[in-house]
Amino acid sequence: MKSVNLTRREALRFLSASAATLATGPAPGFPALTQTTMLNRAIPSSREKLPVVGIGTWQTFDVATTAEQEPLRQALKAVHQAGGKLIDSSPMYGRSEEVVGTLTAASGIQNAFFYATKVWTRGREAGVRQMEESMRKMKRSTMDLMQIHNLVDWKTQLETLKAWKTAGKIRYIGITHYTDSMHDDLVEIITKVPIDFVQFNYSILSRNAEKRLLPVAQDKGVATIINQPFAEGRLFSLVKGKELPAWAKENDINSWAQFFLKFLIAHPAVTCVIPGTSNPRHAADNMLAGHGRQPDATLREKMAALIRNL
Repeated sequence: MKSVNLTRREALRFLSASAATLATGPAPGFPALTQTTMLNRAIPSSREKLPVVGIGTWQTFDVATTAEQEPLRQALKAVHQAGGKLIDSSPMYGRSEEVVGTLTAASGIQNAFFYATKVWTRGREAGVRQMEESMRKMKRSTMDLMQIHNLVDWKTQLETLKAWKTAGKIRYIGITHYTDSMHDDLVEIITKVPIDFVQFNYSILSRNAEKRLLPVAQDKGVATIINQPFAEGRLFSLVKGKELPAWAKENDINSWAQFFLKFLIAHPAVTCVIPGTSNPRHAADNMLAGHGRQPDATLREKMAALIRNL
């Protein structure tokens, strides 16, 4: 992939352009960041390519009014224009599934996204009802990825997911959690059960996933989705008021968000990161992490040491 080396000012110009328009290209003289230039990783079970940065909807998409939805519409446009695809949601996230469905259906690019949601209940019948409701809210006849949220009644729900995948109602099966303490459980399941995706927490501050979960996922051919990539915002608190080091900018890292996301993307077992935001400029900035050079192992450790020593 050709490197796109942007200055901070150029990156901000792209953020504004991404939030303002979808159908038109970048301004004259500005690098053309398109769906073809974001780094992609293969989903091991199918070899389908998936862009490495998507968007999460926890809290941010749980809104009620048209006015509140407008920045989210612009955020989704920014994701699409910069080459992102995966939108992750859940019945747990309030109105988020319905907002995703409404905004993407009205966008003219509804089928350009990769839709992921979850089943979050106990019992077969309750699971079926909930998933059918999720499909209705997100306006999907086929869900790209259905995940068992936080492993709730996972053995029961897994049987339904297998049947739905065979029937073509879903394309991929996944499991999720959000705490370090559950990583061993995720490892045990993906070691014994055919699973397409595993979603879990991982950040430059919380690297427990590197011990077993990421290596086992890579060995077993399971795609990985990273939640809490900003450690629930704690990372931005650490760097508030601090300038990016020159060596970061020299390596196509032009914001702290890109710094934190590129650290994760550079791990070869990471398939996609899903930072959540309702801010179009932040969404566009996040997408830039999938463009340009990615850190090598030496640079990753230099990045980790910088954050560790703050």
